[in-house]
Amino acid sequence: MSGADQEISIERQNGRGSYLLPLPDGGAARLTFVETGPDHIAIDYSFVPPQYRGRGVALKLVKKAVDDARDKSFKITPLCGYVVAEFRRHPEWSDVLQR
Repeated sequence: MSGADQEISIERQNGRGSYLLPLPDGGAARLTFVETGPDHIAIDYSFVPPQYRGRGVALKLVKKAVDDARDKSFKITPLCGYVVAEFRRHPEWSDVLQR
């Protein structure tokens, strides 16, 4: 899908943040989190516009968060149901999972 190859950006403000993936129609998919400590985030929400669902867009956002956790040495607690399910599907991410 064109647009899904665009770069994911991260916004942070007052202990909250979002991973954002611009989409071809000008919208964005997002994964939001709360910074609960210097080495921990809790991912609490994911959203992909309906017309882009089922195309791996949300998974791309979760993978970016996992990669960042590895690169920057922090742990993730998934609270969003989708993210919880993806962590179950990907046991190789257990190194960044905070239970």
